[in-house]
Amino acid sequence: MLMQFKNPEILQKLEKSGFTIREAKVYLASLELGGAFPSKIAEYAGINRSTTYAILQNLSVRGLVNEIQKRNKLFYQIEKPEKLINYAESQILLAEGRLENARSLIPDLEGQYAAVVNQPKVHYFEGREGMIDIYRDMIVGEKKYEMLAWSNAKQLEHVFPAKFFEEFRRTKERKNIATRGIVPDTPADRSYNEKFFTGYKKEIVPRFRYVAAEQFPFKGEITIYGENKVSIVNLNKEHLTGIIIEDKTIHDMVQLMFELSWESRNVRE
Repeated sequence: MLMQFKNPEILQKLEKSGFTIREAKVYLASLELGGAFPSKIAEYAGINRSTTYAILQNLSVRGLVNEIQKRNKLFYQIEKPEKLINYAESQILLAEGRLENARSLIPDLEGQYAAVVNQPKVHYFEGREGMIDIYRDMIVGEKKYEMLAWSNAKQLEHVFPAKFFEEFRRTKERKNIATRGIVPDTPADRSYNEKFFTGYKKEIVPRFRYVAAEQFPFKGEITIYGENKVSIVNLNKEHLTGIIIEDKTIHDMVQLMFELSWESRNVRE
C-alpha cells in the first residue's frame, strides 16, 4: 500500500537538485523510514520492487545511500545529507571536464560536418506514386524559376492521372514557372503545347527545341529545377523509377549541359 510522505515538499526540491521523480521518492522514502529493506522502501515510495532496487543501487554508487548486510539481506539507509553537496560538486567537475572535451572536439567535428553537409542528397522513388512525388517536388517552392528538361514529353500523359497533370500545370502557371525543353521531333511532341497548354498564360507555355527522334529513343526525362535539384526519371510504365539529386554544384553542371544542348546544331525550332 502506498504510504503518504511526511514531507512531500522535499520531493520537488530533490528534483531541482538533479533527481528524477522516482529517485526522489526512493531517497525520501529511505530517509523517512530511517532505513529499510528494498521491499519496504518500494511499498512506501509506491514504486515496483525491481525499479526500486535498481534506483537504490544507483544511489549507492553515487554515495547518497549506504548499503549494508542485515539478516543476510541488503538494507539501505541514506548517507549524511551533506553527501548531496559532495555529489553535486562532483557533477560540476565532471561537467566541466566534459565541456573541455567537447571544446577540443569542435575542430574535428566541424571538419566532418562540413564534409557531410556538402555531400549530395539522393532520394529514390518508384511506381506512379513515386513519380507524382517527384513532380510535386518540382512545384513545392514559392520562388519563381525556369524549369529545364530533356524530355520525352508525350510519355507524361500516359504516366500521370489527368487530374494531377492539370494540377501540376495550373500550379506552374500560378507560380510563374517557365519551362524550356529538348524533346524528340515527333508529331505527338510537336502538338504537346496545343493539347495541354491552350488557354494558359503565354509565359509558362513550354518552349521546345527538337532533336531527331532516333537520337532520343528514351522514355524518360531529366529535369533541372529549383535552386539545387535535378530529377532523373524512367517513364516506361512497366519500370517507373526515378531519383532526385540535391546538390548545387551538380545542378549547375547539368544546367550548363542543358544550355550547350539548347544551342547545339543538332536541335531545331
